[in-house]
Amino acid sequence: MDNLKLEYFSNINLNDPFFDSLKSDYKEFSDWFNKKQEKNECAFIFINDQGLLDGFLYLKIEDEELNDIKPTLPSKNRLKIGTLKINPHGTRLGERFIKKAFDIALIRNIDEIYVTLFEKHEALLNLFQKYGFETRAIKSTPNGNELVLFKNISLITGDIVKDYPNTPKISDRYLISLYPNWHSRLLPDSILKNEDPVLLIKDTSHTNSIHKIYLTAMEGTDRLKTGDTLVIYRTASDGKSAEYSAVATSICVVEEVKNINDFRTLDDFLKYTLSYSIFSEKELTEFFKYKKYPVIIRFTYNIALNKRIIRKSLIEDIGIKRNQYWGFIKLTEQQYRDILSRGEISENLAIH
Repeated sequence: MDNLKLEYFSNINLNDPFFDSLKSDYKEFSDWFNKKQEKNECAFIFINDQGLLDGFLYLKIEDEELNDIKPTLPSKNRLKIGTLKINPHGTRLGERFIKKAFDIALIRNIDEIYVTLFEKHEALLNLFQKYGFETRAIKSTPNGNELVLFKNISLITGDIVKDYPNTPKISDRYLISLYPNWHSRLLPDSILKNEDPVLLIKDTSHTNSIHKIYLTAMEGTDRLKTGDTLVIYRTASDGKSAEYSAVATSICVVEEVKNINDFRTLDDFLKYTLSYSIFSEKELTEFFKYKKYPVIIRFTYNIALNKRIIRKSLIEDIGIKRNQYWGFIKLTEQQYRDILSRGEISENLAIH
């Protein structure tokens, strides 16, 4: 089972020391929690590799007027991040929880997300602001004044990170292939049903992060540039036909592309790659020494396709040529649109 899971409140221990800070900040927290138990509601929790609670996320869909904040805001479909707490320990778990909120909003066709938090929680505040949340109101409570931050998913500013999970208005689109073992370690929300999450998903920086780094020697990848869109293609499973087991799974956006020779020292190279890459320090050290994979792609993991597209469909329905090199392929505008359509992804999110 994945470390991140949806769990009933009734199965979560309110007396866990993890909740002490929430009880301190919000005097009514225990009563609120117990009411959620009575209503049989759920929250996302993260259990670390030692079996301890390390993260908690409660989401609520609302459609009413927000009249308990200043200024008040009219009724609208919104996703509220009701409660979010993580124990930070260098694995970018906060990014994974924020991505989960974005995923739920996309599935529910909701374009506005909001959260309230105290200004003293600087790390969390900075994390929300990094991904485009802006303070638009203040909420006064017996516990003190909270900032109310909003994010409009449909708003495009031209900043790849602030616009996340949206994709750039203008970009070239490519299909890029990843081997199954690399794919599922790097993109945890795109694992296939026949893969074992216990073996694949660990509490590590590259797994939790919205940002990813991939090293490759595939021909043509050095042409990638900031803002290009990638369709991730997971190659065939061992012993299975590529026609049915190789699939397009995800949409990503290139942040930057570097060459391994851009780094003068191993320390500089490791500082840039280690926390966002699936490779170990030992592997990366070998890569730096022998320059086997010279192209370094940093990208954001934006959207997991709701329906995976098998190679057979990519050939017969999308029009990708069977006999061409499938490691890295430039897609036409129509091919990209068809992938989104067959992947059951809204064009409003990925085409502008």
